[in-house]
Amino acid sequence: MKKSTIWILAIVMAIAFIGLLCIQIFYMKNIVQIRYEQFSQGVRQSLVAVAIHLEQDETRHFLEDDLSSAEASPLMEPLLAGDAPEREGIEYSFTTSTGLEANLTIRGNLSQINRLETGSRGGLAQHYRNARDAYRNRYLYQKGVMDDVILNIISRASSRPIDERADSARVSSYLRTELDTLGLNVPFEFAVVNYAGTVLYKSAGFRAGPGDRDNMFVQPLFPNDASGPANYLKVYFPTKKDYIFSSISFMVPAFAFTFILLIIFVYTIIVAFRQKKLTEMKNDFINNMTHEFKTPISSISLAAQMLKDQSVRKSPAMLQQISTVINDETKRLRFQVEKVLQMSMFDRQKANLKIEDVDANVAIFNIVNTFKLKVEKYGGTIEANLDAMDAIVEVDEMHFTNVIFNLLDNAVKYRSEERPLHLTVCSRDLDDERLEITVADNGIGIRRDDLRKIFEKFYRVSTGNRHDVKGFGLGLAYVKKMVEELGGTIGVESEYNVGTKFIIILPLSKN
Repeated sequence: MKKSTIWILAIVMAIAFIGLLCIQIFYMKNIVQIRYEQFSQGVRQSLVAVAIHLEQDETRHFLEDDLSSAEASPLMEPLLAGDAPEREGIEYSFTTSTGLEANLTIRGNLSQINRLETGSRGGLAQHYRNARDAYRNRYLYQKGVMDDVILNIISRASSRPIDERADSARVSSYLRTELDTLGLNVPFEFAVVNYAGTVLYKSAGFRAGPGDRDNMFVQPLFPNDASGPANYLKVYFPTKKDYIFSSISFMVPAFAFTFILLIIFVYTIIVAFRQKKLTEMKNDFINNMTHEFKTPISSISLAAQMLKDQSVRKSPAMLQQISTVINDETKRLRFQVEKVLQMSMFDRQKANLKIEDVDANVAIFNIVNTFKLKVEKYGGTIEANLDAMDAIVEVDEMHFTNVIFNLLDNAVKYRSEERPLHLTVCSRDLDDERLEITVADNGIGIRRDDLRKIFEKFYRVSTGNRHDVKGFGLGLAYVKKMVEELGGTIGVESEYNVGTKFIIILPLSKN
């Protein structure tokens, strides 16, 4: 897959995820806004109902007070005679001057009623008129009592203490009832304040800080007083936000799944780019491997053809030279094959190592002596400063040798053309438990951007216009893996066009 195709897919998927997240956020925002409005409307409706209940309680208070006084008046005694047990009588209906329809019943047994009809002057008609007048007088009296009650409420109600007009227990009960009726089963705290904002009384948990304004609702109490509302009911909901957001808790899994998909998407894109890069490195590896194999195979093939020549076979010196070429190219081919086989080690979780106690100073000394011929071939020098007093380490000798050899081989490959090659291998005691080995050169160095990647498999540092640097990009990856398998660490210090130094730290043998 082309890199441009991966980028197009990544951009399209990113736009799709951003659009999905925006829709979810917009939807959640609308739900929260609607829930806020519903909550506020329900609370205001409840507070209005509480205020109406308090006004009704006050009206009931004055009615009971004034009517009890009126009933105790002597004028009401004849009007209350209707409380006697019902007797036989005749019922009449009439309409008052104000349009009120009323029923009048003349009580008594039938014989008395008949005497009224045939007896004294006027008879039943006169008795009816008297009863009607008495009923009208009673109606007018009660109407006057009601007018007095209303005047008392208007003139005296506002002078009553607020804790009597709006008792805290009744306010709390009314609030709870009205909120539960509207389905707002949330805890609340309240207070009654005057027009100046002074708290007259409050519930135990009421607080009115600057940050609580969004959770505070205010309702005027007794707004119909002659002087206007002088007191206000403030209600505070400490868990309002929790109540609102609990209604959108179903959105949390949706966000969680979207976030998981986003992580998987990002990981997939990263893996795709890594695989693309790995594919390019493998293609480069195959090209280098083909070139590396082609040279020794061609040399061996040419030597074999020369052996068919009779004149060559008759010359011992020529046979010796051809034999040397075949032997060297075979070793070179075997070395390249071993490098390719090292690739299998990177897919294993644990390498099969033959651990034994090895004197690092001795091993390094032998490697330097062997490698000296190759360095001198390019006009360079190599020296070993083996200052470690205790250099016994637990390693696989073959892999340890390959690690040092690969570092030296890289130093030769990336030598500078401007100055003679010089290599230094040192060992020193880092502490009682660790040995430090350094391999330094004065080559072309490594750029800072490449330092982070040099230990990656198949990665090869760019050499500019130089085309004589061959390899598979496995050497340093192999070095790092083997050092870590041996329980050590490796680091690198480099300055471009100055040189490079690799630092290996290995644990000393416990024996």
